[in-house]
Order: sequence, then structure tokens, then C-alpha cells
Amino acid sequence: MASKSDYFGLSYVVSVILAIIPFTAWLCGAITRFAEGKIVAGLIRLLFGFTLVWIVDLIMMIVSKHIWRLLNI
Repeated sequence: MASKSDYFGLSYVVSVILAIIPFTAWLCGAITRFAEGKIVAGLIRLLFGFTLVWIVDLIMMIVSKHIWRLLNI
């Protein structure tokens, strides 16, 4: 059985593929944070998701199977 990852409970392989593509990583990361009720973190992902956040998310997704959670507000 494939382990679940951060993007909407999808499998790890599908989540890594989504994280590799910058636009989908930006969109899925923001939606994930909004779905968790973290409005400020979701807005930051919308504004800065194409920069350093995308690279860190990709590394974190490969290593720990979760996106980067810098802000918990």
C-alpha cells in the first residue's frame, strides 16, 4: 500500500510529481494551507510560492513527504 502524502491525501509519487511542477506546487501548497485553516500561510504561499518556497517544498516533499510549514497561523 502506498503511503499518503501532503497534497490532498494523494500517494507519495503523485505528490512528488505535483511538487516538481512549479505551478501545481504553488497552487496545491496554497490550497492545502487554506484547507488547514491557515489563512496567513496560504496567502504567503500565493505571494511567494514561485520562489524559495517552491524549492524548499520540493526538498521537504522528497525527504519527509510533507510540505514546508514555516507559519502555523
